Amino acid sequence: MQLNLVQFKRVLASFVFGLSAVISYGQKIDTAKYVGTTLSNIDYHHGQLKPAVGTHATQIMRASREHPETADNLGWTYNHAPNIAYWNDTFFVQYLNDSVSEHVPPSTTLLITSKNGKKWSKPEIIFPEYKLPDGWTKKGVEGEANNITAVMHQRMGFYKASNGKFLTLAYYGISLNEKDSPNDGRGIGRVVREIKKDGSFGKIYFIRYNKTWDKSLSEFPFYNKSRDKDFRKACEELLSKPLMMQQWVEEQDRDDPLIPLQDQFKAFSYYHLDKNKIVGWWKHALTSMSLDGGGSWEYHPMRAPGFVNSNAKIWGQKTSDGKYATVYNPSEFRWPLAISTSKDGLNFDNLFLVHGEISPMRYGGNYKSYGPQYVRGILEGNGTPPEGNLWVTYSVNKEDIWVAEVPVPVIASVKDHVDETFNELPDGKELDMWNYYDLQWASVGIELLDGKKWLAIKDKDAFDYARVERIIPKTSNLLANFTVRPEQNDHGMLQIEFQNDKGLPAVRFIFNENGKLISKSGARFRHILDYEPGTNYKIEVKLESSKRWYKITVNDEHSTQNVFYAPVHSFERIMFRTGEQRHFPTPDTPADNYTDLDNTGKQIPEAVFYINGLQTKDFSK
Repeated sequence: MQLNLVQFKRVLASFVFGLSAVISYGQKIDTAKYVGTTLSNIDYHHGQLKPAVGTHATQIMRASREHPETADNLGWTYNHAPNIAYWNDTFFVQYLNDSVSEHVPPSTTLLITSKNGKKWSKPEIIFPEYKLPDGWTKKGVEGEANNITAVMHQRMGFYKASNGKFLTLAYYGISLNEKDSPNDGRGIGRVVREIKKDGSFGKIYFIRYNKTWDKSLSEFPFYNKSRDKDFRKACEELLSKPLMMQQWVEEQDRDDPLIPLQDQFKAFSYYHLDKNKIVGWWKHALTSMSLDGGGSWEYHPMRAPGFVNSNAKIWGQKTSDGKYATVYNPSEFRWPLAISTSKDGLNFDNLFLVHGEISPMRYGGNYKSYGPQYVRGILEGNGTPPEGNLWVTYSVNKEDIWVAEVPVPVIASVKDHVDETFNELPDGKELDMWNYYDLQWASVGIELLDGKKWLAIKDKDAFDYARVERIIPKTSNLLANFTVRPEQNDHGMLQIEFQNDKGLPAVRFIFNENGKLISKSGARFRHILDYEPGTNYKIEVKLESSKRWYKITVNDEHSTQNVFYAPVHSFERIMFRTGEQRHFPTPDTPADNYTDLDNTGKQIPEAVFYINGLQTKDFSK
């Protein structure tokens, strides 16, 4: 959502306050800060950041107006603001779903689940459309309700009560025109229902109304009318928690007594430093400290020194190794998505990549922004996945819903060279050290081929590609071996790049759509060989950065030498991708886009490539 003048003034005031506080109090303010030296470069979607090793980014819902059966069964194309939890050995992701545009009805909230974080269910409506009374108005807002529904808007999606009840929540706001905010405290109210262990749902109840709403018109009863005593207790427990209520601040009454900090700072997240000491985070990387469990805050939220973040969410949490992490867009744009870690929850000293791709925005709409954005993780108390890794969810372009699993501890470099044959690795562990970008229509995964395990990279997405990469030790004299098996030679492509630590490629090989294996040579390409479907191609690549020279040998017979098409000092990344590298959008791309791309429902024949593993070494040693 864009900032209006009032919101901008509030953010500016908090910045000025924070700056003056730093000047006035110096080191006396105990606040979170970024003390690292790495910054993102917005000219690249990946920001030239080193990836967090082993991060798995998975698209769990791809919007499609033309093929709704593959998406949400509705064909709606605005999907945004997801929340995630882990309960009953299951991942839950809840998100907003509008037909075309932000703040424009109709609107619902959808739920997706997964047992393993890889395979996800089809979305189902968890909170349906809510018809507004015709003639309903908001003071100072142009227009009135006429055959329209409420617009959903919530920053909190789940709550696990101490009695075992698992609740999901949403908020019905009112938008009478496309610029009317549903989170102005003048909507209908917040709703709640139980998610049961068998996967069914309890009835929908209101848990908190806005005082401007006429309760007699409510479509659902108030929670205290439920016959389930434990459900009522769970709701009352939730209402008694200041840290939970702080997440409701935008949508509730501006003077709601349940909310500790009533100023309109948005998208609250937090973590505990100890039992009572809490670090809070809000949009724009605003931060503050509570010493009483969230009942009050020590200072007006201020810009966290050193952090770069605009009008997008920032997520903070304690990780399973006892450290802390923030995940956010470290720029004035909504790319890239990155993670920064801290030993003490206050001093964050690094910045690594989580998601560095921007899919084409297929569908235009109101307030649609480019990039991976509005990140949320698993809130304290809402479950811990068995591996202890960090899980986040976010939208891309306010269109598709994603999750990312970041291994803990969070690292960006490795010590040992690669000696991996997928068939020889334990089941389910084959890709632990690989980073991947896995889509609904362009997938990445381990499959059996001729009785052996291979990495399968598939692509039938006309607008996007699958991508995998392996981080290796910094090496100037590199020898790499792998086998590729293409399953076709008349469509699709596989690009293989050798990159430095910032993701800049020096060498690129391509199994192209015309049945040729070629290499990039400056602005031109060199032919290596013609390839056949269903054939294994054993590839050895020798690279020497000081001479800008490489040699590729295929099946021990076809050999080609050439110079790098771009210079690098060393290599740290080997990447496989089923499409051309994207450079749009750029920092100069207009923020607003109301136009759909051509042929958004286009489907293409699937291309499949298999890789058997990877071996690397420093040949100078």
